[in-house]
Amino acid sequence: MYKKILLPTDGSKNSEKAIQHAVTVADKDGSEITILNVVDSVYLTGLPEEDIITQSEMILEEESKKITQHVSNIIQEYADENGINVSNITLTPKTVEGNAADIILKVSEEEKMDIVVIASSGKHMLDRFLLGSVTEKAVRHSKVPILIVPNKKIE
Repeated sequence: MYKKILLPTDGSKNSEKAIQHAVTVADKDGSEITILNVVDSVYLTGLPEEDIITQSEMILEEESKKITQHVSNIIQEYADENGINVSNITLTPKTVEGNAADIILKVSEEEKMDIVVIASSGKHMLDRFLLGSVTEKAVRHSKVPILIVPNKKIE
């Protein structure tokens, strides 16, 4: 049913349940999971020196690689613990620069995703009280179904 799954993630602890859900959904159909990490480098535009901007972009790129590797490790660990054969699942890391919500919407449409699996909130403290601003914007404007995974355990 869902052959192409978009998994936007910031690599935070909050995103782990969404990662697990994406793997569970993908396992049923032998789907492709695109692990999307968005680098928001808007703040770099105010920096005066081009060298500083270039160094900062390199640091952000390296951090993004760490996040996608971390997510891949979580997927493998979860699969091992739950008897899921990840060789049936294609993992495609993707890093894009820009506004997270806008990029999620753009990638989901342009790459014809069947579903987006996203955590209800990301790293930021304020997100604990509200639906995360990125998630909320994605839900309001998406043309693709979105599965929102709560950060807290459902009892």
